Amino acid sequence: MDFQSVNENGLGLVGCGNMGSALLRGWLAAGLSPTAITVIDPRPSDWLAGLQASGLRLNQDMRPDTAICVLAVKPQIVVDAAPQIADLGNGRTVFLSVAAGTSLATLQTCLGGLTPVVRAMPNTPAAIGQGITALVANEHVSSRDLALSKQLMQAVGRVVILQEESQMDAVTAVSGSGPAYVFHLVEALAAAGEKHGLAADIALELAQATVSGAGAMALQSDETPGQLRQNVTSPNGTTAAALEVLMDERHGFNNLLERAVAAAKARSQQLG
Repeated sequence: MDFQSVNENGLGLVGCGNMGSALLRGWLAAGLSPTAITVIDPRPSDWLAGLQASGLRLNQDMRPDTAICVLAVKPQIVVDAAPQIADLGNGRTVFLSVAAGTSLATLQTCLGGLTPVVRAMPNTPAAIGQGITALVANEHVSSRDLALSKQLMQAVGRVVILQEESQMDAVTAVSGSGPAYVFHLVEALAAAGEKHGLAADIALELAQATVSGAGAMALQSDETPGQLRQNVTSPNGTTAAALEVLMDERHGFNNLLERAVAAAKARSQQLG
């Protein structure tokens, strides 16, 4: 990754919990210099405090020419944290927020109406570098600023760019909440295996490896998920028998997932 502008002008990170730490580890591994980074965190971990020996600035004032400031705090803390970084608002510093449910308008109210703001929605697999993040920017963000924001979030996985902030509710319902759906699939598949005679530990290992492997295959293959499904479905075979249940028009998987995504999207709109 090319972090020239950040190494020259500095990066600020407000909050270094699970997501902030995952991002910071990714940036350092990709070549961002610790001397370019200022972190504000009231309860720094031993690992974070130890980075001061490499030049990282901990709980100091942000550099006035900071290129980008990343807000990795809980939504309810954004307003409280804003005064510590308000001096960077209405200027050239770009703010990249991973605070779930906090709108661009709210962030601009806290930081200044002319502030370049990018809102990000990552998901929990970002903690192991396998996440996916959706970004949306306000009108003050340049294409170069958006590219830098994308580059920073790629430290923890894939990135997609949205055209409208209203799409964030659907993103929340699909990828933000989606890992929980997959975890439940693993639970349910393992429970079904156990019910049909497998030892609990064997059923769980089979379910975990199957979901993980199939997901990796879907991600890496040039074929569509539908084609991959057809490839492993022999006519009148075992998979076909199972899919007849899962793909039932009224009670099948498609209908169930659509209802689940709709419910999550509606709740996201309520919370927003």
